[in-house]
Order: sequence, then C-alpha cells, then structure tokens
Amino acid sequence: MSNSIKLAILGLGTVGTGVINLINDNLDELKRRSGRDIIITEVGTRRQRDDIDTSIIQNSDLMAIAASDNVDIVIEVIGGTTLAREVIMHAIKNGKHVVTANKALLAEHGNEIFAFAEEHHVHVAYEAAVAGGIPIIKVMREALAANKVEWLAGIINGTGNFIMTEMRDKGRPFADVLSEAQALGYAEADPTFDVEGIDAAHKLALLASIAFGIPLQFDKVYCEGITGITLQDVNYAEELGYRIKHLGFAVRRDGTGDDAATGIELRVHPTLIPQDALLANVNGVKNAVLVNSHPLGQTLYCGDGAGAGATASAVMADVMDLVRVLGSKDADDTSNNGHHVPHLAFIPEQLSDTPILRAEQMTTGYYLRVHAYDSPGVLADITRILSDAGINIDAILQKPAHKVGQVPVIILTLPVVERRMNLAIEKIEKLDTITDKVVRIRLDELA
Repeated sequence: MSNSIKLAILGLGTVGTGVINLINDNLDELKRRSGRDIIITEVGTRRQRDDIDTSIIQNSDLMAIAASDNVDIVIEVIGGTTLAREVIMHAIKNGKHVVTANKALLAEHGNEIFAFAEEHHVHVAYEAAVAGGIPIIKVMREALAANKVEWLAGIINGTGNFIMTEMRDKGRPFADVLSEAQALGYAEADPTFDVEGIDAAHKLALLASIAFGIPLQFDKVYCEGITGITLQDVNYAEELGYRIKHLGFAVRRDGTGDDAATGIELRVHPTLIPQDALLANVNGVKNAVLVNSHPLGQTLYCGDGAGAGATASAVMADVMDLVRVLGSKDADDTSNNGHHVPHLAFIPEQLSDTPILRAEQMTTGYYLRVHAYDSPGVLADITRILSDAGINIDAILQKPAHKVGQVPVIILTLPVVERRMNLAIEKIEKLDTITDKVVRIRLDELA
C-alpha cells in the first residue's frame, strides 16, 4: 500500500483554491493526524493557472480526471447539478471516493448518488454542503447517533441573515441591504436562491434526512423568502420582544392536538423568535443550527457558513475521514461500504417513509399585521373570527394611525394548524373595515 493519498480537485474557484491553500499551509499537521502523505495530483480547470505547483496536472477533461489511476479521492467543487452529477457518477463508477460541497446536487439527486456509491463500495462525503465550516453533518451523523431528534431550526443562509441583521440594527430597507450584500460578494448578481430560501431549502433537505432517517425530498420543502419583510414588521417584532430570522425548520409531529397530522414538517421562512434566544443573536453572515434531541436536549452549533477558509476546512475534514478509511486495515472490507457511517446516518434499508406534511398541515404561531379603519368594533370582529377558528391570541398591539383614519393592529397567536389560519385570514380580509391584505409571519418560541 502506498503511503500517499492522491487527491483531484475539480474546480479552482474560491473553494478549490482554498483547499489547495489549506493543504499547503497545514501539510505537516495533516500528516501527523492521518499518518499519510496527502498529495494533490490533478486539478480540473478550464484554463491553465500559473500559481499551481508544476507537479500538479491541470486538465479541462473532468471525466478523465474522475477515472484517473493517479487519483484516490475526487473533490467536486464546480457546482451546478448537471456536469457535477455526471462527473461524480463517473468517479464512483471508477471506484473513487468523492467529497463534495454541492448541496443543490445532493438535495435533488442525492438518493441516486448515494445508492450508486453503496453499489460500488465507495463513499460520498458532504460536510461542506451545509453551513460551511460548522461540522453539523458530522455532529448529526455521529455525535447525536444515540439521540432521537425531535426538531431542528437553522440559520443556514448567510446572505439572508446578513440582510435581516442590517435591517434590524441599522434600520435599512431590504433593497438597500441586498445591494450591499451583492457588492460585498455575499449575494450573487441573481440573488434568488438566497433571498427566496432555495439555498436554505437544499440544506434543510439534507439535515432532515440525517435527523429523521428519511429519503431526500427537496421537492417537498415549503419555501418562503424574505423579500416581503419590511422595516415596519422588523420594528414591531422588536417592540414585542422578538426578532425576525430567516430559518429552516425540520420538525417531527406525532399527530396530537386538534387537526394535527402525523409526519415531518420541512419549511423555510421568515420567523419571529424570542430576542433572548441564542439563535436570535447569531448575526451577520454567520450560520447556526439548533438541534433538539432526546435525551440530550437543545444544542447549538454556530460559525462561518461560507467563504474559502470555512468551506475548505469542511472539505478537508471529509478528506481526512476518507484518508483514515483508506489507510485502515479494513479498507478492503466492503461489507460496510468501507466506512462505518451510512450516508444519511441510517442504514439505507431502514430509511423511513414517514410522510412530509403539506403547508396547510403545519403548526406554528403567527404574527399578523392587520390594517383597518379606525372605527368601533373592528378589533372585536377580528378577535371573534380568530376565536371561531380555534386560534388563541397571545398578544395584541394597536399602533398609531399611519394614514388618516387607518390603524395597524398587530396580533401574536399561539401555535395553530395553518389550515385554520388560512380560513381566518380569508374571513378577516372580507371585512368592510379592513383596508389591505393581512401580513403574516410565522412565530416560534423554540421551546
């Protein structure tokens, strides 16, 4: 057995370059931890780079690299879901272990990719796909393996968190902060994946599968962005003791309570959470994941969710795991896929068919902002409709008129099945005294 492990890096953007720099900077430390020499033998790049060591082969033919005898582990950081999928499947077919940071690819095609890897007795590692440098995948697959996860909530998109932080702290409107996020490189020129929650939904699909032992089901994640959040609502939430964060939730429901269904909620949306909650105080571009499990209880994992250093750190953590596998005396034993932890934390045959709940079956508290004419009986009509729908009110705040003769009424409710809230809002909006659509934002006490 050679004492060296040979890596190929596909893609020399921010992350790929970060991996090269990390290996060069920490080479002695990596060898001390693994007992092996870790060598980059090939890189996949569309143009030749003068700053790459001449001993490393630069090649634009990614398929050739994925099949090369000069490679043990393929690191995929090219992004996208088409070419990346083809290259990874080709690498697996040729017996290569794979490390990827590609959350979109895994969320949408992970079931197929993982099954193919099992068939070919190799492993696909993906710590860098969720929350950057936070080792949340390893924590949930390994450290929490004896726990039953009840729910998790996460700030898993740094761009959205930066925008919500700036709006709250500096009173800046959404569009203004988004422009700065783009200028700083936090958001793409087309920020849709970030601000509409799609990026977070990809990550949530992965976290939920690991948490509950279910197949990846990205298409069933309820997704709502932050483009409709106004300074008005940010300020009202603060006044009531809450902060608005763009969160991903994966929640196990046991069907107890009126109208409650049994299944799993997968949802990404703006959420009011208590100001004193740890998650409420994770600001800027930081990511954080709060996991509630039995018997451990709540644990919070926080850190940089993106960037060259954070993502390269996560990529190399996976590489180190695979290096140890390749160097172990059991490396030729394919009965456990050459790795002791299944891709989605549960034995593949034991993945559950627990249903994913539809939006109208989900249960949350709500923040409602209702604009009404300033006339007698308005508040009584609104509260009656909510009461008739079985919705319990937790707090009411009536604000001074913004327009002559019109007042905003802010209502916080206790958790209720969304179907009931939909019906109540429909009735409220039909009242002659209501001047605009009801604004609603979900609320969670994280208890």
